[in-house]
Amino acid sequence: QVQLVESGGGLVQAGGSLQLSCTASDFPFRSYTMAWFRQPPGKEREVVAVVNNTGRSPYYSDSVKGRFTISRDSGKSTMTLQMNSLKPEDTAVYYCASNDNRLPAHMLATESAFSNWGPGTQVTVSS
Repeated sequence: QVQLVESGGGLVQAGGSLQLSCTASDFPFRSYTMAWFRQPPGKEREVVAVVNNTGRSPYYSDSVKGRFTISRDSGKSTMTLQMNSLKPEDTAVYYCASNDNRLPAHMLATESAFSNWGPGTQVTVSS
């Protein structure tokens, strides 16, 4: 059974940085596409970033492009999201997700493409 657990969330001031981690277990991590989604208060869940099994050409939503960086370490079965220049509108519950599809990352930038989810971690950015 695929297991995903997020960590690293917390409270940070606007302009600050946080790094989220997703630890994966019980599946062939190096073969899977991984992604970060987020759900702001009162809104639907949205894609943040996607990295496929190759690690090449990750996808970023327009709202985080240039500020966030997604990466993966297949040897450690972990994925990270480095978040810089945080804004209050980045406040959300952040979720790690995975699937075994090997399409280019930009073709998987949708919630319906992912079947495995972590429980989420709260990120709050104060103004």
